[in-house]
Amino acid sequence: MRILVTNDDGIDSVGLHVLARRLAPLGDVFIAAPDREYSGFGAALGTLHLLQPEIQRAHVEGVAESWSIEGPPALCVFFARLGAFGDVDLVVSGINPGVNTGRAIYHSGTVGAALTARNGNIPSIAVSQSVAGFGVEGQGWDEMLVDQQWDTAAEVAAVAAAAMLKSPVQPVPVVNLNVPNCAVDEIDGWRHAEVGVTPPRSVATVELVPKEGYEHTFNVEMTWGDPVELPPETDGGIVERNTVAVSYLTRIAHDRRDDLGPVDAALEALLPTTS
Repeated sequence: MRILVTNDDGIDSVGLHVLARRLAPLGDVFIAAPDREYSGFGAALGTLHLLQPEIQRAHVEGVAESWSIEGPPALCVFFARLGAFGDVDLVVSGINPGVNTGRAIYHSGTVGAALTARNGNIPSIAVSQSVAGFGVEGQGWDEMLVDQQWDTAAEVAAVAAAAMLKSPVQPVPVVNLNVPNCAVDEIDGWRHAEVGVTPPRSVATVELVPKEGYEHTFNVEMTWGDPVELPPETDGGIVERNTVAVSYLTRIAHDRRDDLGPVDAALEALLPTTS
């Protein structure tokens, strides 16, 4: 089995390296990851008709094959599933420092890579880990990651990956794992999680501030709301309670809405249907 490991934090991320080395016993593991950080890029590929991304061989200790790609994580997976690096049986994306729960999954490059794999009929796992003491706008980020227990998230991901390789299913799944930042034996189990709608702390206001010395140019000044306690059945609430949150993400699909008759009527007036 050939396993692609990617992330949105870049080829030099410690979490990526720990994850790839832990997955190595499960099969032929290779890395194809962005050359730099692409957090928040979701499933973006970029302007494919204009791009001429460079791909370089990279070295990651304990991993036989590694590639650095000039582009976001979804593009890494896109190239891989089209055969740039050989066959791919499973994509594992992470380990992301900071959970990807609730509405954050729409914007997460970690989850976006997993969704892109599913578009190519390749099963995938997105794995993220909470960060102790995470503050507003990432202040003190490097210091907070010093005590990050990457091995815990890697172990949870490896167990899930082994099971998926052993018992493949159709349609292929996207498994979103969010893991507490502690030792494995300190975790209070795992739960299936509803995808929440409220983040633990959200941007409250955005203001355009004129940039001194530049005409018609502004900086964006954001203010943050107070932290909130998330519902215990949601992915964010579960991982906050020291439990692994597991969500199986569905495809984007049509949602029949009987309450949108006015839209149907407006379209019918413009474009009458014929039987």
